[in-house]
Parts: sequence; C-alpha cells; structure tokens
Amino acid sequence: MNLDYADLDPSRVLDALDAAGLRGDGRLLQLNSYENRVYLVHLEEGEPIVAKFYRPGRWTDAQILEEHRFALDLQLAEVPLAAPLTLRATGAQLMGEPPTLAHWQGLRYAAAGRRGGRSPELEDPEVLEALGRFIARIHRSGREREFVHRPRWVGRAPGDAARAAVVASGELPPNVQGRWLAQVDRCLDAVQAAFDALPDLRLQRLHGDCHPGNLLWTPGGSAHFVDLDDAVTGPAVQDLWMLLSGDPAQARSQVACLLDGYEQVMPFDRRELRLIEPLRTLRMVHHSGWIAKRWTDPAFPIAFPWFGTPNYWEDQVTKLGEQLEAMQEAQNDSGALRAPPVSEGDDAVDFDGDGFA
Repeated sequence: MNLDYADLDPSRVLDALDAAGLRGDGRLLQLNSYENRVYLVHLEEGEPIVAKFYRPGRWTDAQILEEHRFALDLQLAEVPLAAPLTLRATGAQLMGEPPTLAHWQGLRYAAAGRRGGRSPELEDPEVLEALGRFIARIHRSGREREFVHRPRWVGRAPGDAARAAVVASGELPPNVQGRWLAQVDRCLDAVQAAFDALPDLRLQRLHGDCHPGNLLWTPGGSAHFVDLDDAVTGPAVQDLWMLLSGDPAQARSQVACLLDGYEQVMPFDRRELRLIEPLRTLRMVHHSGWIAKRWTDPAFPIAFPWFGTPNYWEDQVTKLGEQLEAMQEAQNDSGALRAPPVSEGDDAVDFDGDGFA
C-alpha cells in the first residue's frame, strides 16, 4: 500500500521510523518546512533525531543519495553538519556507503541527529571571517567529487525551468504576462552572457541555499548549516552572496571579511563576484517558479497570499528591470557587491525550509 503524502500523520511517522530501526517514544514535533515533512522525534533510546520525509516527485533517489554522500564527505572532513544516520536497509543506498534513505509505503525518508544554534551576528567582522573559513571547508570537500544527478546552478537554465513552471501554472495575469515574460527573457540573456564571460569558471558541489535562515551559530563560536536538500553544482560565490546585507558600502565590507576567512583555507576566484547579480536574478525567477509549481499544495496559498495578484507580478517586472541594470553594472565591477534588496522573501526564503539540523 502506498501512502498519500498528505496523509502522513504522527502515528505513521512513528511506524515508518520503527521500520528503519528508530523506535520513537511517542513525542514528536512537526518542524517548519515548505518542501518536506520534518519532525523532531524523541526515541526510546538515545538522543532525539530529526526525520525528514521527502516530497514525492521533487528528487530522485539518485539525487537524494548524492546529497547524503556530500554530507558524509563533510562529516569525514570534520565539517560541522548533521549527517544522515544509518538506517535498516529498507531502501536505496550508495555503493560502499551505509543505507541512509528508507522507503516505506511509497514514501522516502532520512534521519539525522538534532543540532541546535542561533542566528549568527552578521554585523560582526570576526563572525563573517569565521563563516568564510567554514564555507571554504565545505567547498574544499565539495571539490573532491562531482555531482552527477543534482541540478546545475549555471547559466540561464535554472531560470528557463522556472519561467516554464510559471507559464504552466496559469497564474500570470493576462495584462502582465507579456511584460513579465519579456523582462525575464532579457534578464536570462544577461545571466547567460555573464557566465559566458567566464569560460574557465570552476564549478563544484555547493550547499546551494546558503542564507542566514539556514545557518546556525553555536555558543562556542562555530557554525553549521541545515541539511543539503538544495545542494547543486555551481560557482563558489553562490554560497557567499546571500550572507550580504545593508547598503553597498556595508556589503563590500562584509564580503571582504568573508573572503579574508575563505582565503585562509583555499583560494577564491574574485572574478566570481561579477556573478552575484546574475545569481540573484536566477533566485528571483526561481522563487516565482517554485511557488507556481507548488500552488496546488494548500499550504502555499496560505504562506504566500500575495502570489498571483497583479501587484505581485507588476512588482516583479520592476524588480527584474532593476536586476537587468545591476547585471550590466556588475560586468564593470561597479555593481558586483550590491546588497540583497528587501522584498517579500525572494532572497530570504528557504526553498527547503525544513530546519533539518
């Protein structure tokens, strides 16, 4: 019997975990997540765990297992991260790796130990420098292998996929549709041109959704991220730019601190700073496509009530126009360190949102 994702309730969560060798004591708390179903579960024996049930159809087994392998690589390199636990062999696993992905009644899930922390003080130069070192350690491990099945966050392709999702959803108001599509096309042409200008760009495994909401800071002064659900192949700067805030002068100071730390661990190709605006543009378009794909999920109209309104799409046309100008400026370096704009969440939203740490 295959269970419908919407029918996953506490008793079924406990049954699924029991089948994988994790016997809960009945205490569990559902954690905030847009994409997946995530629970803090207390066990009869041992420390509490965080269990994540993957949204059907989002990732293939191969893509999830590549995420798990990256986490295991980081664990082996002693990079702080809650790596997936070994489960009973109830599902798929990587060759030579312990089973980390379980299948139960048509659903797939994984588990990790609970990790705590608070938001980092991004105004503190020493914190930024430490974060730079931390991200560089992730990237150093990221270069040891390549993703085969995970998405590539390179060029216009992610934006084209999001554009298609918006069109397919039917949520674009007719009086804005032509202008939004034309603006997106102009922006994606500029994104592709920016990547084409760096033909020898080095790509690697990345966290992929590296913003402050996904970052936890411990009292001992160390950092760790929530899980790698949005891990992609891309340029290193993708894991840096979302940590910037404030006016342009503040953003420049922040990126200097991040790179001071990063370059203590490994080199950084500073030409990649020209990709900050193209990557921001991709994220804005992707955000609209992500909501469009999930709009039939009852949780999404509640979480994003402004989506689909004429005002939202008019605002997107304006913001994409600003991004087009920013990308043009960035190619001359003058706009490469513009801080993220304040918006309805285009830059702050956690596309996974599961706090799986």
